Order: sequence, then structure tokens, then C-alpha cells
Amino acid sequence: MRNIKTRETWIENTLKQIPPGSRILDAGAGELQYKRFCHHLEYVSQDFGLYDGTGNGAGLHVGTWDQSKLDIVSDIGAIPEEDASFDAIMCIEVLEHLQVPLQALKEFSRLLRSGGHLIITSPFCSLTHFAPYHFCSGFNRYYYATHLPSLGFEIMEIEPNGNFFEYLAQEVRRLPAVASRYAAVGKRWWWLHGLMYPLLVALDVLSRRDSGSSELLCFGFHVRAVKRGDVS
Repeated sequence: MRNIKTRETWIENTLKQIPPGSRILDAGAGELQYKRFCHHLEYVSQDFGLYDGTGNGAGLHVGTWDQSKLDIVSDIGAIPEEDASFDAIMCIEVLEHLQVPLQALKEFSRLLRSGGHLIITSPFCSLTHFAPYHFCSGFNRYYYATHLPSLGFEIMEIEPNGNFFEYLAQEVRRLPAVASRYAAVGKRWWWLHGLMYPLLVALDVLSRRDSGSSELLCFGFHVRAVKRGDVS
């Protein structure tokens, strides 16, 4: 999917900017899928370790979920590490799964040394997934612009992933699967694919002509911030 490819490219390029040998925390690391971008870093993974891939069966799930290689199993708001013990923290597509996301941001501020890097992505709008551990539909840029400075971070970058038209195209592509699961349709709905094609073509043209629709809707935001030196 386009949003995943864009996000992973941004994560990889951003992590390359972290000095070699830096100690990085992957908070809410899941299956450690971004460890592959951290070969030049001292990588530490953390997660609460309760999701099993099937959850309660509602919404979207991955089926299996292996967290046997985690370094730390704990609440993300109370990670058993010393103050200022990390040079960088990344938290990728996690905030929507937290009952109190702000508590995690406060913990990141505690754990990061002055000048340390904070790397966050989370959805602006998301379907229910990993239930029952899904508590927020998404995060606007103003969430970060409000809370990160108050916690001692200087925001270096807030970048939207995708735009209104790309988001609609993603959901149009999802329509057959959702209709099959929730609307009890069978093969007689083969013509649905015929309707989707011209709509997807139109959305692609509109996306290429886009001039700011991400302020209305996008896949999510990529955020890079630095811990200010005047905050202990």
C-alpha cells in the first residue's frame, strides 16, 4: 500500500540521520519490523506484549504476532529505564493503541537525553485494528504542535503522508473485502470492480493535481522532534 511504502521510506531516511552508536528505543515495537533500519544503532525494543494477532476478532487483525524477541515488556508509560538513557526514541503507529497517549509522550521526554531525537508516526484516520487495543481514530498535526513543545521538544518536521484523494483511493480498493465481510455479498457483485476502476483513475488524477488537501485528510503524519537542552 502506498501509505506504508511512503512511511517506511521516511523512517529509513530519518534513522540514517541518527549518529552511529546512538542508543535508540523502539517504543511499542511489535514484531521489531523497523530494527532492520537500525544496524548502525544500539537498538532496544519495548512493547506491552499482550496482543496475539487475533485480538477479539473485531475489525482488522494480522492473524499471528510474534513478540518473543522483545528486550523490554512493560507499560509504555512506565518503561524501566533511567532518565536520559536514550539518544533517540521511535514510536511507529502506536499512539492510537494507547488509552492515554500523552502519558507515553511524557515518558519519552523523561527517557531522552538533551538533544535526543524523537521519531513518531501515527494515523490521522484509521479503521479499527488490533482490537480491543485500539482507542483513538488518529492524530492531527495540531496534537503534536500543542503537546510536544510543552514537554520540552522542538519540532523539526511534521510531514503529512498522502492526501484526501489518496486516502479515498485506499478505501475504494478495500471495498470488495469489506463488502464481502460485512454486507454478505457474493460473486454477483463482480460488477463492483468495474465501478471501482474509473473512480480510482479519477482519484489518481486529482491526487497528482493536489495542492494541500492533506489539511483535510491524509494517512497520517510523520514527526521528528529534538529534546531541548533546557529541559531536565
